[in-house]
Amino acid sequence: MCLHRVLVSRLERSFALYRDFADTLGESSLAEKLPGLPSNAIGLQLWCVVGARESYTEAIRAGRWAGFACSLESPLVKMDVTVALERSEAGVKAALLEVEPLSEVQQDLALDLLEHEAAHQGQLIRYLYGLRLPIPDSWRARYALAPSK
Repeated sequence: MCLHRVLVSRLERSFALYRDFADTLGESSLAEKLPGLPSNAIGLQLWCVVGARESYTEAIRAGRWAGFACSLESPLVKMDVTVALERSEAGVKAALLEVEPLSEVQQDLALDLLEHEAAHQGQLIRYLYGLRLPIPDSWRARYALAPSK
């Protein structure tokens, strides 16, 4: 399997995990922070995910990093977060279809995006356990997670 197809497949898996995460969260959870630890709100974690997707989409199209920007203005409003996750997912998919084959720089950018997605998933797992929030079945299966108690 070529790297382009592997990247698309792995990103699609990550996007599905985030869709499940957002579906599981109640709106009030978006404002939650880890108690007693320096942390930002869950919604701000998702703001960063959306912004990275949007920024890497532009970078992949341009063949170079052009800086970070995020269109999500209301990271504590569930509908806005859900729409932004869906829109940013569609943007990444479109960019990867438009620019095939990917140059080495574009491959690196797509891999950086995949790393960013995974890093936030690891952080969000700590939020799920620390706040005793329900863990989506897809996350439990993907990361062999025990139910939160």
